[in-house]
Amino acid sequence: MALGHRLSLHSRAGDGIGQRRSGAVLIPPIERLAQTGSTNADLLARLAGGEHVGEGHWLVADRQTAGRGRLGRAWGDGQGNFMGSTVVHLTAGDPSPAGLSLVAGVALAKAVATLAPDVDARLKWPNDLLIDGVKCTGILLERAGDSIVIGMGVNLVSAPELPDRPTVCFADKGVSIDRDRFAEVLAVALTDALWTWRHEGIDRITAAWTAQAHPIGTPLRVSELGIDGTFDGLAPDGALRLRRGGGEVMLIHAGDVELQRPVEEGN
Repeated sequence: MALGHRLSLHSRAGDGIGQRRSGAVLIPPIERLAQTGSTNADLLARLAGGEHVGEGHWLVADRQTAGRGRLGRAWGDGQGNFMGSTVVHLTAGDPSPAGLSLVAGVALAKAVATLAPDVDARLKWPNDLLIDGVKCTGILLERAGDSIVIGMGVNLVSAPELPDRPTVCFADKGVSIDRDRFAEVLAVALTDALWTWRHEGIDRITAAWTAQAHPIGTPLRVSELGIDGTFDGLAPDGALRLRRGGGEVMLIHAGDVELQRPVEEGN
């Protein structure tokens, strides 16, 4: 475990997020496994069995044999990639848990900007991070009572083949990121983003998320609905604003969203 170690985290990604912290900060506990089926499934099973899993506790695996993403998609593993999950315990007064996917995205973008500042990494609604417009990570949230398990898979050294979209890893871009170092930076970034979500509200999170997303005007398609439009930012509750050809804006609260073309800065 990394509990008790300290980490200096400096990044402009998500400006203002975690500014209550300065200098060295305490890294949340990180439990490492050589192999498991799914870190999300493991934490869900622990919670279902009545085990207390402290908020911020991370479970990180070297290998996963049954990793999964949104809509039941398989998520292949790779030695040296990041595969980990953590728990958020909902409390009275928390904002809507629907915003936690954005919280996770903000933390992920901050970790990447810290360790790979020269990589063009952009968030895509609702839960992806892309490198040069190509999928590099995934986020999966699952609820168990008043707890939310957040799982993340990040292609650090290899990219799994997916049947419906291209994938990329940081190594493809000539960037080497140590898995354990990435886990520590991500754990701190998520702690900070959660603090902001709870104490400053979802507006601060949506602003930080949008600052790290593909540009306004990027063409998108909502696959399940067969609807095309362009990215028009986020609604106050975190829903996707999709601007249609006639100028009207649709709010998308759930769905699989695809980029219609590679992201280019300034579009």
